[in-house]
Amino acid sequence: MKLIVQIPCYNEELTLPKTIGAIPAAISGIDRIEILIIDDGSSDQTLAVARALGVHHIVRNKRNQGLARSFRNGLEACLELGADIIVNTDGDNQYDGRDIPKLVRPILDGEADIVIGDRETDKIAHFSAAKKFLQWFGSGVVRKLAGIWVPDTVSGFRAFSREAAIRLNVVSSFSYTIETVIQAGKRHLAVTSVSVRTNPKTRDSRLFKNIRHFVQCSLGTMVRMYAMYQPLWVFFMIGTLLTVLGLLPVLRFFYYYMSGVGDGHIQSLIFGAVFLMMGFIAYLIGLVADLIGFNRQLLEMTLERVRRMELAAGRRTEACHGRSHPSAAPLAPPGASDQRPERSATAHPLAPDPRGGRA
Repeated sequence: MKLIVQIPCYNEELTLPKTIGAIPAAISGIDRIEILIIDDGSSDQTLAVARALGVHHIVRNKRNQGLARSFRNGLEACLELGADIIVNTDGDNQYDGRDIPKLVRPILDGEADIVIGDRETDKIAHFSAAKKFLQWFGSGVVRKLAGIWVPDTVSGFRAFSREAAIRLNVVSSFSYTIETVIQAGKRHLAVTSVSVRTNPKTRDSRLFKNIRHFVQCSLGTMVRMYAMYQPLWVFFMIGTLLTVLGLLPVLRFFYYYMSGVGDGHIQSLIFGAVFLMMGFIAYLIGLVADLIGFNRQLLEMTLERVRRMELAAGRRTEACHGRSHPSAAPLAPPGASDQRPERSATAHPLAPDPRGGRA
């Protein structure tokens, strides 16, 4: 049973040592623990620090791609490296790595596919009242959309089983947290939550400029993901709203018309007819989107099958050539990791590496 802890990093040279230092060296039920760093185009010494700390694997984005894409690149790398469980944590040392055993336990016990760490945000001192309210309200909305109970839906401290990592598809460019929760709910993955500890704040978030920006991006992600999985319901509601708005002026016109004073109210009839047409078009869009949704399901099934075939083919190739997996090297002493292969996020998962093994 292999656990890989992936850490997306963007200019985290100061906090990375503490983050890695808190990761436990042994966990009951886990045979091997490895660390993977996703360097998201850092301009500081993050990469050099990671090498000096002797991390097992490094994924490098040549330029900054954002948290969601870095998370996706990390998942793909972990799957290629044979991870049975993947834990994601932040490079700013926000989460206490000593809670990783608690985080992976439901997966080891076969009770969950995804485990999300609950920071219990109402108890975090440096969170303002407004931020605590938004966390509570936003998590409630996401729970409703996903149909699963997760107290802290935007927590980045979470564990994934291999099966869950294969089935999830991150398409957002902002953040993976909300998207993966909604996907998990719609794809019937078992999701649970455990309380975790947090460390004192080290810096402001780089993910969003301010609370308004965070709300806008999160709301867009919620609408986009829910519409992707429930298009008929979304456009039915939109069409119904437009239809009601169209019926009101039309009924007003007929009221005056039946009263013998319909002259001068033709504007109401025109206004209502426009909204009724818009409502009818929304219904048609909903039907078309629902049919497209079936194609999306087929594409997801195909992508999942291709992903499994690629991973199986990679393992067979290594077995035939008698090579150990690139992840087989133990955690090296400081400075020794310079000899380990790094992979670019743009490399094909099965592309040959001139130094042997896969890129």
